[in-house]
Amino acid sequence: MKIIDSEFSHHIVKSVHEKLGDIYFFNHIAVIEFNEGVHVDVSNTTDIIEKLTLFFGMSRPFGVIANRINSYSINLLDIIKIQDKVKNLSAYSVVSHNAAGYMNAEIESNFCSRDNIHFDNINEAINFVYSKVKSKIQISLN
Repeated sequence: MKIIDSEFSHHIVKSVHEKLGDIYFFNHIAVIEFNEGVHVDVSNTTDIIEKLTLFFGMSRPFGVIANRINSYSINLLDIIKIQDKVKNLSAYSVVSHNAAGYMNAEIESNFCSRDNIHFDNINEAINFVYSKVKSKIQISLN
């Protein structure tokens, strides 16, 4: 389910269309829906990183959810490089909606995090990411 078709759609603060896909901004979270067939790596995410930085700044904690409504590939070795470019990225998750997406999200989850970052619905992903971001916000305020 696209984020604009979900119960969270009325909380979208801003949306941006990029060549790799659409970014939907919430107060503490960005949901990215990559286009069908794109390949995501460190060399082609500059525009997305720029948009995230413009919206959240350089120090405000935030989270990203990859809502896998389409089939796309991602260079797993570049995930850490991409995360290193956005120091205030506090949480990340992947939502899958079919068997192929599930398999890819499981691989991504096992590769890049100690936590399980894979969910099969947007509600669970938002709750997970928001709780991680909220804990970082509380730490940064102390």
